[in-house]
Amino acid sequence: MSKSVLWHIPVSHYNEKVRWALALKRVEHERRAPPPGAHMAVALWLTRGACKTFPVLRLDGRNIGDSTAIIAALEQRFPDPPLYPDDPEQRRRALELEDFFDEELGPHIRLLAWHEITAEPGGDGMDAISDEVLPEALRRIGPVRAAASAFGSAYVAVRFRVRDAGRAALARTKVVAALDRLEAELGDDQHLVGDRFSVADLTAASLLYPLVLPPEGAQVLVTMPPRFAEFVEPLRARPGYAWVEETFRRYREPATSTTASISTGTSKGS
Repeated sequence: MSKSVLWHIPVSHYNEKVRWALALKRVEHERRAPPPGAHMAVALWLTRGACKTFPVLRLDGRNIGDSTAIIAALEQRFPDPPLYPDDPEQRRRALELEDFFDEELGPHIRLLAWHEITAEPGGDGMDAISDEVLPEALRRIGPVRAAASAFGSAYVAVRFRVRDAGRAALARTKVVAALDRLEAELGDDQHLVGDRFSVADLTAASLLYPLVLPPEGAQVLVTMPPRFAEFVEPLRARPGYAWVEETFRRYREPATSTTASISTGTSKGS
């Protein structure tokens, strides 16, 4: 059996969701991260037009797109430890919560983060991202670094419409509403469904990663843009924020993998 391959975007919270599942199930895999902007063409090619973005996981000879579909396939292929509850009603609820956070949190926290990153004076926010995603050899070339930053800003502006102030305001409301839902579902419990970690916990914590930036996650976004930090600051005292930190501490383990930089062919441990 060939080793599994995860095509991913290091900075993406949806990709963190799958990286976490692979780590939890201790699935040995290789990681590939094409240059920014090229991933949509790669995703379309890998999935024969079914998905236009990452993550895409090559598992047992087939390419699977979409984080929810990938976790479903992992659950079938590597059932231990389980992410789906055994009880049918608990499973239904866990999958319902996965869908809620996927749809009502994920796109909005992404839009808000990119809105604030691209709004930083002088492009400092996107420069920092470019430094993380570019291969080291290219990072040292000033014009390449500047072009990557400019392209990144233009790409997210078109792809996610991040320069729309109205959409950013709605995103702030959606993120807070998702945190409200998380806390309401948790109550005094440690887990969203039942008495053990499930796909509901995994999804909520992963998609709130940009809000909390726990050290156990992918170390790409190491600092928040100032305006995003202002939005986050009053949320730090909330139980949901502390729950994300604690969930990462308890359950986010490093995976056995190799990350390949497609543009250079070099690899590094991750």
